[in-house]
Amino acid sequence: MSSFALKIVACFTMFLDHIGYLIYAGRISFFNFIGRIAFPIFAFQISEGYIHTKNVKKYVFRLFIFALISQIPFMLFHNLISSGFAISVFGTLLLGLLCIIIYDKLSIKFLSIVISIGIALVSELINCDYGFYGVAIILLFYIFRNNKVLMNFSFVICTMCKYTYFIYKYSNAVIYACLCAFTLFSLFFINLYNKKQGRKIKYFLYIFYPAHLLIIYLLWNMVYI
Repeated sequence: MSSFALKIVACFTMFLDHIGYLIYAGRISFFNFIGRIAFPIFAFQISEGYIHTKNVKKYVFRLFIFALISQIPFMLFHNLISSGFAISVFGTLLLGLLCIIIYDKLSIKFLSIVISIGIALVSELINCDYGFYGVAIILLFYIFRNNKVLMNFSFVICTMCKYTYFIYKYSNAVIYACLCAFTLFSLFFINLYNKKQGRKIKYFLYIFYPAHLLIIYLLWNMVYI
C-alpha cells in the first residue's frame, strides 16, 4: 500500500468520523469507531514525510500555515459537539514533527526524549486534538520505523493506556473498548505500507481537512437550526 493509498484511507475514515457527528447530532456512533483509523495513519505519515522531505523547514512551515488556516473551521466544527477552546489536529502533527526533528538532531537521545515529553505535555495543556497521545505516537513511529515489532508494540501499549484511562474516567467500557479496537485496527493499513509514494497529492490533505469541516458545519446549521 503506497503513501497515496494510506492518505486516501485516512481521509475517508476521518470524513466518516466527522460526518457521523452530523448524522447523529454529536453522539458517538459506529462512524466514530471507523474514524479512529484515521489519526494513527496521519501520525505515521508525518514520520514518513520527515524521512522523505527534501526541505524540513518548508515541511514545518507548511504544517504551521495550514494549522492556522484550519483553526477557524476546526473550532466551528468543534463547538458543535463540545465546548471550550481546542487546537486542530494540524497543531498536533506540527508538534509531533518538531519532536522528530529534536530527536533526530540531538545526539543525547535521553535529553531529546525529555524535551519531547515536555512538548507532548504542552500539547495536552493547550488542548491539541489527540494531545499527549498524538504527539507520542508520532515520535514512536519515527523512533521504531526500522523495527515493525517494536513500532507495533509501542503503539498498542500507548493506545491501550489511553483508552484504559478513558474507561476509568468516563465509566463507559463498551464504547471506549470499541474505539480502542478500531484505533488498533489502523495498524493493519500501516503495516501494508510498501514505502512507495504512489500518486502525488501533497496539498490534497491540507485543503481537504479545513474544507470538509467547514462543509459539515454549514450542513449542521441547515439541518439543526
